[in-house]
Amino acid sequence: MGDPLNARDDAVEALGMVARAAAPYLEALPHLPVRDAAHAHLVQDLDGPLPEAGDGTTAAVADLLRIGTRAATHSSGPRFFHFVVGGATPAAQAADWVTSLLDQPAGMWLASPLAAKAETVVLRWLKELFGLPDSFGGVLTSSATSANLTGLACARYWWADRHGVDVTADGLAGLPAMPVFSSGYVHPSSRKALQVLGLGRDSVRVLSRDDAGRLDVEALDRELASSGPAVVIGNAGEVNGGDFDPIDELADLARRHDAWLHVDGAFGLFAALSPRTAGYVRGVERADSVTVDCHKWLNVPYDSGVAFVRDAPALERAFGSWNSAYLPEPGGEFVNYNTRGPDSSRRARAFPIWATLRAYGREGHRAMVERHQDLALRLGRRVEEAPDLELLAPITVFIVCFRFHPRDVPPESLDDLNRRLGEALVEDGRVFAGTTVYRGVVAFRPAIVNWRTTEEDVDLLVSVVRELGARVLRG
Repeated sequence: MGDPLNARDDAVEALGMVARAAAPYLEALPHLPVRDAAHAHLVQDLDGPLPEAGDGTTAAVADLLRIGTRAATHSSGPRFFHFVVGGATPAAQAADWVTSLLDQPAGMWLASPLAAKAETVVLRWLKELFGLPDSFGGVLTSSATSANLTGLACARYWWADRHGVDVTADGLAGLPAMPVFSSGYVHPSSRKALQVLGLGRDSVRVLSRDDAGRLDVEALDRELASSGPAVVIGNAGEVNGGDFDPIDELADLARRHDAWLHVDGAFGLFAALSPRTAGYVRGVERADSVTVDCHKWLNVPYDSGVAFVRDAPALERAFGSWNSAYLPEPGGEFVNYNTRGPDSSRRARAFPIWATLRAYGREGHRAMVERHQDLALRLGRRVEEAPDLELLAPITVFIVCFRFHPRDVPPESLDDLNRRLGEALVEDGRVFAGTTVYRGVVAFRPAIVNWRTTEEDVDLLVSVVRELGARVLRG
């Protein structure tokens, strides 16, 4: 086939092939196993030598559809519980296709006023949704890790400025270690962000008062009293038990000790949408930086993170001013979002967010949060009713932490039993909920964030866990 210029008329047919494949796939998705062992071997069909002339547009797309619709992990379906993964709502999914169709370079207003305006609008809508002040600056990022990096880069600039150093221009040389404090709930994405920023993955001082990781507020107060300028990472949602740091108390301490409060709200920030759960994030509007993942509870396609910063110009101080003649400088009437975060080349991630918020509004997303909490509570009741299951943590919003615990199994055998059950569950494929370690024991922590998930799905999870647990026990 060679030069794609010779195949320019194939685009419409190729997109039509995808559209025609979408209907049967989406209709089947709620009923498909999360992993289908019968088609797992098809991933090998992706391999082979690099084609010389190429097979042509329609052949390549047809093969990808054949392999993908069978061999993909159906993580956008209602029974994928292992990680905190939402499935794309109809509006968000369609808008993501529009994003690829229009293929906008979203970094600069000059390159795409459409993408820049969409990002400005969705950032404002998201601040309204989460109850953050309109004065906060913001930027869309590729993930929660990238969003945490963005917020913590602004914190690093603030901290270095307290020591008389412009860290963006001159780096960290000569500066002391930046004090960073958090609870045992601190997520690996925050540690990774600190690592990339040159501050050290293990620089976080964890101050916990128990083996669950709950924050020792009094210890943090003492540390901040003597640390000098410092950064505190608050965690709005913990991935194993679903608990929250006391954000309001952290904001009080940050104000008292002139510290920077960064809140990792990857999924937990969505608790703000409902009066039933908003208390978990009370005080987040007082933070200096806040992050959230829209491909979690907002149910837009991967990848989609957001960083908000109280001091809006801090974003451009941390990421702008490249001294390159062909690139516009930050500031002015039109926002260049590539000066507000780590990505210079950026796709128009705002379109799916805009579409899902436009389609379902505040009320639709509040209803989804409340429905998922109801499903988590239902799952918790099923666990407590089962004689061979044990609930390990109180249920907050959507995570249910439990383990398989038959009465006649000695305590020292439970971890191995649950590990083997986790392997069997993934191999079985009907539902997907792998293991973790919570308070020193191996456990399951299914997360209910997919808009398609129903009572039938959470009931099936309990049924399959008990069925496979009994089989592993016999084996």
